[in-house]
Amino acid sequence: LNTNSGNAFSSLKKFSQLHPGWLFGHLGYDLKNDTTTLASANFDGIGFSDLHFFVPEIVLQLNKNAVKIYSDQNAADIYTAIINAPIVKEADCTTNPFMQERFSKADYISTVQKLQQHILRGDCYEINFCQEFYSTGTAINPLMVYQQLSALSPNPFSAFYRVDDKYCICASPERYLAKRGNTLISQPIKGTAKRFTQNIAMDEISKLTLINSEKEKSENVMVVDLVRNDLSKVCTEGSVEVKELFGIYSFPQVHQMISTIEGQMQNGIDWVDVLQATFPMGSMTGAPKQRVMEIIEDNERTRRGLFSGAIGYIDPTGNFDFNVVIRSILYNAGAKYISMQAGSAITFYSEADKEYEECLLKAAILKKAAGINA
Repeated sequence: LNTNSGNAFSSLKKFSQLHPGWLFGHLGYDLKNDTTTLASANFDGIGFSDLHFFVPEIVLQLNKNAVKIYSDQNAADIYTAIINAPIVKEADCTTNPFMQERFSKADYISTVQKLQQHILRGDCYEINFCQEFYSTGTAINPLMVYQQLSALSPNPFSAFYRVDDKYCICASPERYLAKRGNTLISQPIKGTAKRFTQNIAMDEISKLTLINSEKEKSENVMVVDLVRNDLSKVCTEGSVEVKELFGIYSFPQVHQMISTIEGQMQNGIDWVDVLQATFPMGSMTGAPKQRVMEIIEDNERTRRGLFSGAIGYIDPTGNFDFNVVIRSILYNAGAKYISMQAGSAITFYSEADKEYEECLLKAAILKKAAGINA
């Protein structure tokens, strides 16, 4: 199933009913146009469709001690083929390793100040504002870049994802939504602090600064409230709970503030209805969601596409898990176009130059993995 906004969720529901086993795929950010009256007119250099799902021929499910193989083919033959497969070391082939920015620093700062005027007027409370770093005429080896990114920044919701000549090389730390039995789990991230892995004392100071930051906590709790509201649409009354508020988790480059919200799914609700009711995720929009998505469209200079969308799966039991596509390199091999988007939460108290530096921090590891220095 490959489609753009315009009854995309109903098409996915029909597709999943025809294929009740494993499904894998993605949700692009611009599926917002299916759930609102919005449209998307900004430039898109990558070209992922808004929604794509497929039935896999082989699924390998790994845990610490075992691997399960799901396939119509003989599982023993598949396992033997994997064990005996030669290790191919492909050379890195990054060409034209120079990045451009859609916003100069001055443009970015003036746009943030404009967004803060929206907040001052009461249009919204928080806006996730993103900018693109991009390169044209660029060739990379996607698998090599993924291996390099995974080595530099291993994260729990990473993905190497390809549809035709379009790639998503993803090192995401964030879960959008999971279903375990009747329990829905969302874990939005809001709050970032730089790691100092070579200096334990400075690293601890950075973590404590994040823990005690009223600004970061206010950003996080606004998104938590938004997620609670979204989940209440599809969960039984009174079942939505904040299981963890302001949890601090350390990743290779950054400390993150993560909250966990759970709820019990209503009987008779289709899993696609759950996605439709909660997408796009609050951590990548802001509050209130409808208004900030309008403001995002007016002020960002690139269509987000798969960035700030989700990649994931549903299994034969009906459980599913989807990430948030952030900390990602998007690559169109045919067009030789590479895109890295980064964003941060803008509130009235945000300092524009610090938000700009946060975007650079998030993009730096992506550039390093792709062999890009500028």
